[in-house]
Amino acid sequence: MGKDLFLVIAIYGKHRPAYRQTYQHVCRQTYQPPCRQTYRGFTLLEILVALAIFAAIMAMLYPAYTGTFGNIEAAESQSEMYRMARVALERITDDIQSAYLPKITESVENEENPVWSTGFLAQDSTTDSRDADILSFSSEEHIGFGVDDGRTRTKIIYYIREKQGEDALILYRSDIPEPERPLEEEGGGFVLCDRLYSINYTFQDENGETYDKWDSSTEPFKDRLPAMVSVQLETIDRSDPSKHVRFMTSISIPLARNTYVGNSEG
Repeated sequence: MGKDLFLVIAIYGKHRPAYRQTYQHVCRQTYQPPCRQTYRGFTLLEILVALAIFAAIMAMLYPAYTGTFGNIEAAESQSEMYRMARVALERITDDIQSAYLPKITESVENEENPVWSTGFLAQDSTTDSRDADILSFSSEEHIGFGVDDGRTRTKIIYYIREKQGEDALILYRSDIPEPERPLEEEGGGFVLCDRLYSINYTFQDENGETYDKWDSSTEPFKDRLPAMVSVQLETIDRSDPSKHVRFMTSISIPLARNTYVGNSEG
C-alpha cells in the first residue's frame, strides 16, 4: 500500500509541469478578454452630401406644397364670393317681387323726415366711376329678425357705402316697418354683400322700354311699378382683387300695372 502511494506521488511530481502547461494552453484558447467597443460617426463630407440631397428634395416639393394651399385658398374665396352673391340676389329678388304702391305715393309727413317717399324710387348713382345705384320701395317682405311684430309691410332701402381701407363697396339693406317712423335714409341697415365692386339696376315698363332710373311719384312713372327689374352686381375676388365676377338676374313684379294703386289695408 505504501509503495503504491509513493509511486503515484512520484509520477505526479514528475509530470506536474506538463499538466500546468496543458491547462494554461487550454485557458488561452477558450478565454478571450472582452474587446473595447468603438463608435464611428459621420464625416463632414457625408453630412454635406445629405444636406444637399435634402435641399434638392425640398426644392422640388415646395412649389407643389405652396401651389396646393394656394388652390385651396382660391377655391374657398370663390366659394364665399358665390355664396355671398347668391344670398344677396335671393334677398333682392324676394323684396322686389313683393313690391307694391301705397295709396299715398307723394310723401308722408314725419317729424324727423318731413318728406319720405313711399313709392318705388331708383337713383342712378356712381362711386369712383363705378355703378352704385340706390333703390328704395315699399314691400311686404319685412324681416323681424326673430321678433314677430305682426307687420309685413315695410320700406326697404338698398344703398352703398365704401369699405374703409379697401377698394371695395358694401351693399346695405335697410328695413323700416310701415307705418313706423322711418330712420334716416341710407342708415340703420345690415350688410347684405361685402367686397362689392359695383351694382346696377335697370327697369322695364309694360311695353319693354328700358330705363336707368325710376320714380313712381313723377311722370312718366307716376303711380306705376316697373314690370321687370334687372340687377347686375360685380364682386371682388379676395384672392385676386383685380379679378371681378359679374352676377345678373331679372325680377318681374306681379303688381306692376298702369293704374295699380295698392290698398294699404290689404
